[in-house]
Amino acid sequence: MNFTTKERYLLEDQKNQEQLCVQKYSSYAKLASDPQLKSIFQQLAQKEQEHYNTIDQLLKGQMPSMGQGGQQQSGGQQQFGQQMQMQSSQPMQFGNQQSGGSQQSGGQQTGNFINSDKDLCNDMLATEKYVSGVYDTAIFEFRDTQVRNILNHIQKEEQQHGETLFKYMESKGMYSVK
Repeated sequence: MNFTTKERYLLEDQKNQEQLCVQKYSSYAKLASDPQLKSIFQQLAQKEQEHYNTIDQLLKGQMPSMGQGGQQQSGGQQQFGQQMQMQSSQPMQFGNQQSGGSQQSGGQQTGNFINSDKDLCNDMLATEKYVSGVYDTAIFEFRDTQVRNILNHIQKEEQQHGETLFKYMESKGMYSVK
């Protein structure tokens, strides 16, 4: 494959974004309090690693196989069920507030504040929105239809990641559409 300088820069940027997503999802899986959220973050980290590998293959001049298309959706979204309890998450608390040395449920203390599951989800949802938008722009910049289709496939999966996070958050009372 012979990419233009601009195409190569776009792919490098996407590769960096995917690496960041893998790192964040993996770290957040360790920080999350809810076992269901830990599982979602772990699954999404694996999908982001697949995206990273796909972009890496493109940069190496290889055409990746997209035969796995759409499998990711079934893992995260189907887990929610109608019986889930609504729970409120703890607000982020900063260092100078009284903590009494105890940790609030729903979050882990890191540095000077508490990460609640809601905070982790909000950050990842914002990240997914950003990454999806960057893919949208990149898709329009590529000459090769096959590469555009690959990037479009990844973007669709990024949107599914966002939907998975949204549905989880909505089911836990962390996100209201009213």
